[in-house]
Amino acid sequence: MKVYLDNAATTPLDKAVLDEMLPYMTEHFGNPSSIHSYGRKTRAAIEGARKMVAKSLNVSPSEIFFTSGGTEADNMAIRCGIHDLGIRHAVTSKIEHHAVLHTLEKLEKEGFIKLSFVNLSPEGHIDLNHLEQLLKENGRTFVSLMHANNEIGNLLPLKEAGEICAAYNAVFHSDTVQTMGHYAMDLQKIKIHFVTCAAHKFHGPKGVGFLYISSSVKINPLIYGGGQERNMRGGTENLYGIIGLAKALEIALGGLSEHQKHILEIKNYMIEQLKIVIPSVEFNGSCLDKCLYTVLNVRFPHTENAEMLLFNLDIAGISASGGSACASGSDIGSHVLRGIGCDVTRPSVRFSFSKYTTKEEVDYTVSKLKELFAVSVSMIS
Repeated sequence: MKVYLDNAATTPLDKAVLDEMLPYMTEHFGNPSSIHSYGRKTRAAIEGARKMVAKSLNVSPSEIFFTSGGTEADNMAIRCGIHDLGIRHAVTSKIEHHAVLHTLEKLEKEGFIKLSFVNLSPEGHIDLNHLEQLLKENGRTFVSLMHANNEIGNLLPLKEAGEICAAYNAVFHSDTVQTMGHYAMDLQKIKIHFVTCAAHKFHGPKGVGFLYISSSVKINPLIYGGGQERNMRGGTENLYGIIGLAKALEIALGGLSEHQKHILEIKNYMIEQLKIVIPSVEFNGSCLDKCLYTVLNVRFPHTENAEMLLFNLDIAGISASGGSACASGSDIGSHVLRGIGCDVTRPSVRFSFSKYTTKEEVDYTVSKLKELFAVSVSMIS
């Protein structure tokens, strides 16, 4: 049996999304910058996709800029926001995605900013009182805090964080890559300047995303070129990717309550089954409270073969992750789990679910985990 439980890394493309994209891979192939009929056709399709995305967030289409994905969008928001708005201080957390952390650390190393880290609770939640203290003690600040952590799923109360930032005239950016398409977002009700998205996290294509830039701030491009994206992002548009993004977001939001209910039931079911078969199992982050419903980070008992757990799951046909897929190949372990003080001598695995995940797949996964830990315990004893 093949089981895919790594949806936080990427999700399978929805067939309806592929069907929407295919005509723009074959018949409607014009360059959107061309003035002839082929170009006008594809330009209209891109602007239709932009309007759909903007409507879903209750913002103006002029505030949506398509990018190659979440990493580019994060870099654009952070680098351009700090340089062009004259900001010398930034606040983030030690458990942000590396697209945010590494960008801010590079800017600090280059002498552009002083970087402060907001305190975290033992479960990994942002200390909003400490955030306010940092804003009070420094000049105008750029704040970058993700909506949901990609490894442990902890949710940031976006509206409350935005209110704190607004009170101190801070510029607020949130990486919403894990939550876009999984929650309804009305950005008119949140005091926020930048929001990022990657389509492949909600059954859209890889290599495309967008950056929301509030009309209240003005920045220059990160990538210069032919003046695409209203002179904000040079380079020929990823036409069929943009079409796919808009369709995937439309489908995700259209079935939101149904998908949330199904995935949360799957997650809760796996928690209960794991507690039964491996009583000493624990969970990283705040497993259910204020947590992304698609992610479950499990801390297993320490065994002699702990470092082989993911490999053994893969052999059994189960795809999961030890952390962010973007950090694969790293041998230093999860910076997120270290950041919240987890016991790194015990193996942790991130299981993440989608609308396609079934209870049968969970049963199979739990049964294989039971076998693996039974073998490990017998070897030690």
